[in-house]
Amino acid sequence: MAVPTPHNEAKSGDIAKVVLMPGDPLRAKYIAETYLESPVCFNHVRNMLGFTGTYEGKRVSIMGHGMGVPSVGLYAYELYAFYGVESIIRIGSAGGVGENTHLRDVILALAASTNSNYASQYHFPGQLTPSASWPLLRKAAESAEKLGIPVQVGQVYTSDAFYGEGDDVKNACRAFDIAGVEMETAGLYWTAQSLHKQALGILTVSDHVFTGESLSAEERQLSFNDMMKIALETAKAFA
Repeated sequence: MAVPTPHNEAKSGDIAKVVLMPGDPLRAKYIAETYLESPVCFNHVRNMLGFTGTYEGKRVSIMGHGMGVPSVGLYAYELYAFYGVESIIRIGSAGGVGENTHLRDVILALAASTNSNYASQYHFPGQLTPSASWPLLRKAAESAEKLGIPVQVGQVYTSDAFYGEGDDVKNACRAFDIAGVEMETAGLYWTAQSLHKQALGILTVSDHVFTGESLSAEERQLSFNDMMKIALETAKAFA
């Protein structure tokens, strides 16, 4: 498919080789305006805002991916397949599940268990495990240590349902030492694997499934800065 696509009005060359992707396009705007030098908006289609600028001299793009596996799969596929993107780092929120997972914790998603049927399109014989790319994961862990930000490296659970997950799902996640629950990482990882590209999910715990604790809007904004710094330092190495 030629660019622009039906979902992205960017022209060839408008998007950097590495893209940070929050779910919320307004968060993409915030990150671009806060951390990038001379950001330029390359997409307005469906208000899924995307920006390209520089971070410490390295060219980086930031774009929203929406909610759910199909949405992140669509936007990530186009970035990888049509715009020459090599690495995507999802930066989002997660509900804490693990006994040792607390509000504001940053999770580097090693892999993603899921109830999504999205991978059926690949006709893989068995379960195709959605997992992070080692070069990105390693660099993110190194960047977090350098910044003095503690992180958990572990598994997350990507759910197709925001409402309606029962106690059986929550208890199963805890029983298998899953750190957090979210809605997109598995889709990103599968898409990257299918196209031989790189992907990583970096997530901040914004609420806890078992305790009912949650961060306010202001607390989320401040807490998410740690995740953003790790992601930007990681992106810089692959730009």
